[in-house]
Amino acid sequence: MQRRTRNRICIWIIIGGMVNALVYTVIYAELGGDAKNGGHGPFVDSAGEIENGYYISGEFIYGPGGRNRPVSKGVWIYSYIHSISIWVTNGAMVICMLILAQPHIIATMRESNVIRGPTFITVVITVTALLCSVMTILFTIHFIRDLVE
Repeated sequence: MQRRTRNRICIWIIIGGMVNALVYTVIYAELGGDAKNGGHGPFVDSAGEIENGYYISGEFIYGPGGRNRPVSKGVWIYSYIHSISIWVTNGAMVICMLILAQPHIIATMRESNVIRGPTFITVVITVTALLCSVMTILFTIHFIRDLVE
């Protein structure tokens, strides 16, 4: 693949990841949380009433423990899947940024006694891919388990 084509693909992946993160943040704020922090079954809502169904919770908005907010099953599923997608797009963005910055990193670390530029890039891309893959798998397993309970 030509460098120019690769760079354009990387830029579009970065833009897509940024849009995904922005949309996730706006929806998280609008809903007051996400399904990963919520669940389904009996729960106490923000008014202290016991309800039964799907709910979201927002620790980052309301503090530790968050507040439970009832939502439809469709909204709950969407929210959970969007939480999973964040790991994929963030990992892809970091890897694409490293690919785009590769010549600069190699030039800067050319004379490093600790680690050379190409090795650094390989290690960081590998760690990023592994971390984001593991987190995506864990979130997906939790989602399936929460969905069938």
